[in-house]
Amino acid sequence: MKNGNFPRRVGARTAVAALLAAATLPAVAANESRALEAGHEYLMVANYPNNLHVLDLATNSVYKTCALPDAFGPGITQISPDRRTAFILNNRFGTIYGVDLDSCKLRFRAEMSQAQNERAKAIGAIALSPDGKELYTVQNPTTIERDRYHVGEPRFAVYDTSAGLDAKPVRTYAAPRQVSLMQAGDDGALYMFGADLYKVDVRSGKMDVALPLRSWQRKDYSPIDLLYLWPVQTPTKDFTVLYTTAKYQDDKQDLATAEYQYGYMNVDLKTGKTEAREFGPLIEIYFTGMRSPKDRNIIYGLLHRLTKYDISQKKLLQAAELEHTYYTVLTNGAGSKLYLTGTFNDVAVYDADSLTRVAKIELPGGDMSLGTGQVFTR
Repeated sequence: MKNGNFPRRVGARTAVAALLAAATLPAVAANESRALEAGHEYLMVANYPNNLHVLDLATNSVYKTCALPDAFGPGITQISPDRRTAFILNNRFGTIYGVDLDSCKLRFRAEMSQAQNERAKAIGAIALSPDGKELYTVQNPTTIERDRYHVGEPRFAVYDTSAGLDAKPVRTYAAPRQVSLMQAGDDGALYMFGADLYKVDVRSGKMDVALPLRSWQRKDYSPIDLLYLWPVQTPTKDFTVLYTTAKYQDDKQDLATAEYQYGYMNVDLKTGKTEAREFGPLIEIYFTGMRSPKDRNIIYGLLHRLTKYDISQKKLLQAAELEHTYYTVLTNGAGSKLYLTGTFNDVAVYDADSLTRVAKIELPGGDMSLGTGQVFTR
């Protein structure tokens, strides 16, 4: 019982057992034919064993559940511009599906592997064109020989979203390694995070550096570090990614005396304007961050705690202790509510101003793991 460790370990074992049990069960649908209603705000998110849930944000309840094919993982989603189709990277990073949200029927399917002896995975990289007619991804292929594996070069693949259940790329181009995140701008350009932030011409495959990451050279700062895998579609069309860095005290560049800081990189998808700046001290780890739709000077961070920062003052304003870790912070269109998803099988709802919890939505099935939710209005 020392330091309270015993009950925490017991709780952890219980949670793990519950997750393993859920992972062995088949996906179970509910209200599959229940159509979404115009003007209503929803949240969709996937979880084990292989479900896609649509939540009604007016009642903080599960509106319907679609059973997905094949295997779960990672459950990263994107919502089509007409708000009728959910696109999901799943099947152990190997397949992208398009699911009709009114009927739960599968309308689109694209395998990342393009040959019988190839195994290709998309590591989180999935995005839609502004008109919803094309889907983009970066595939990382490995050729499986009898006596060895051959790691191939990544490829940027473009799909026609109307291609049905055996979709093949309509265009492919060479892509940089380590791409794990992308979103399309209103002008049709694609913004892609890898070693740097690239701006991609989806017609020619031409890639330019829109913001430097690894190649960002600042005399008084260390190279930045970035871990991000959650392509959240925001109501403000901000494409925001958090990073960490260290500010040196002098020319000695001594990390022992440096000030460790959090920052964000942002693309305004409406205008293409890019921005990078620090917003607060690195006192804990966050997996995702979200700019406030009500006040662009406010940014939220999430992992072990939910936090709120004043960007201009580089100041932590508030922090909320959580029941457990969550990976992804989402906001409603008004910016009044925050939704915490990922890890276990509940979505926590918080007031965006006070950071007080107002609801918890239990999901049928097991944990969401890396599953990325999206808030949208039909």
